[in-house]
Amino acid sequence: MSLKQQLTHHLLNVPGWHTCRKILVIESDDWGSVRMPSKEVYDEFLRRGIPVDKDPYCRFDNLATAEDLEALFDVLTSVKDKNGRYAVLTPNAVVANPIFDKIRESGFTEYHFEPFTETLKRYGSSHEGVFEMWKQGVDAGIFHPQFHGREHLNVKKWLRNLREDVGFTRQAFDLGTFGLTQDVDPNLRRNYMGAFNSALPEDMAYYDNLLREGLDLFEQLFGYRSESFIATTYTWHPNLEKSLKRYGVKYLQGMVVQKIPLDDDTTFTTKKTNYCGRKSAEGLTYVTRNCYYEPSHYKEDWVADCLNRIAIAFFWNKPVVISMHRLNVIGSLDKDNRTTNLTSLGTMLHEAVKRWPDVEFMSSDELGRIIES
Repeated sequence: MSLKQQLTHHLLNVPGWHTCRKILVIESDDWGSVRMPSKEVYDEFLRRGIPVDKDPYCRFDNLATAEDLEALFDVLTSVKDKNGRYAVLTPNAVVANPIFDKIRESGFTEYHFEPFTETLKRYGSSHEGVFEMWKQGVDAGIFHPQFHGREHLNVKKWLRNLREDVGFTRQAFDLGTFGLTQDVDPNLRRNYMGAFNSALPEDMAYYDNLLREGLDLFEQLFGYRSESFIATTYTWHPNLEKSLKRYGVKYLQGMVVQKIPLDDDTTFTTKKTNYCGRKSAEGLTYVTRNCYYEPSHYKEDWVADCLNRIAIAFFWNKPVVISMHRLNVIGSLDKDNRTTNLTSLGTMLHEAVKRWPDVEFMSSDELGRIIES
């Protein structure tokens, strides 16, 4: 790591809330959302000349299987903190996915969605019993979902481009996904993953309904209200926070940097002051990421980098909040992806406990409550 990078990591940990406790949180986005449906679909994309191998999400990401969860839970329960508590993952979940058949029947004019638990049933034997495993992880205190959105999708833009047959959008739809990026489809100005990429008044009203439905469905599925939220692609307009607060959200996950739409998915501005513990204009508390474990994205010594960032955070008496997207623990498309990354994750967690014996594992909403208190 260069001297400039070291200095940047130190400076990012100076502002905001401080604590003498060695708190470590692991946040993982995209749970519940469809991405690449199967290895067979992946191979079909390549057969059609659509370069899905250029994007790590298309290469590795899928709804987690029972085998994925079992391997992840084995790692989390292999290490304990000073209180005898296992490592905790905060899987940030979208609770719904598109119903592709009904959308096609409408001529791509109407959007229909289903709970992700119904999507799991469509994915066959490899996903049988998966939601039961989610609940087992919740009961064991190692898997504590929080809200990422109703779906990981810019619905309006997606339907419009389906009607206009833009790029590979219709082919991806026929194969059961929407998650192509510009690396795969150069016809896209931006991909469809940003669910809140508009500031138009009519879209803000739509988002209010979406958040109400999504948070209510989250509570129906998990039996508790999500107190924290992270916007898809770290992009949202501050007016969205009025709805979040209205429906029970208290804490905003994310990075120091927030991308703010100024119109309808065309022009954006950037805010760079969402430091941990600070309040938004609506009084929501930022729980900010300062550490990253994302080995599926590109090759790097992620264990060393993560431990270095942990050391810097603890030096400044800051909680450690690690970003680790779902694709890093998925093995149904590439088993080595899951095996290698989870082995390294276990190494990192064991080394963290060894170096800082007073470390405490917890979920994002728990950290938010500690900051507030």
